[in-house]
Amino acid sequence: MDKVILSSDQVAKPFGIFSQGVKVGNLVFASGQISKDAKGEVVGKGDIRAQTRQCIENLKYVLEAGGATLENVVKVTVYVTDMENLKTIHEVRAEYFKEKYPASTLVEVSRLTNQECMVEIEAIAIS
Repeated sequence: MDKVILSSDQVAKPFGIFSQGVKVGNLVFASGQISKDAKGEVVGKGDIRAQTRQCIENLKYVLEAGGATLENVVKVTVYVTDMENLKTIHEVRAEYFKEKYPASTLVEVSRLTNQECMVEIEAIAIS
């Protein structure tokens, strides 16, 4: 199977040697998204709700580039710098993910690549 590199102008360009997403067959792998807008500016500094929302919006754009939607997500991994924010993160996720929720992993980390970011979310979907 061929590997198709995914990209969306609605998401900040990666600063390293990775893609926004990759599609192989009917699987779409969205790289971890932080709370940067398309211009590369951090959204919601110090606001876990705004940052989580921006991460999921970014995921939506990458998934769309691969022919998928949030409804097609089968697995998410969430990296958070403070586990105390778990309740708020789940509240925001409930705005986007409905019944038949994806499998999920949440990991607390000491920091993310951009130190202003409090959360990073990656996803796997079927297109």
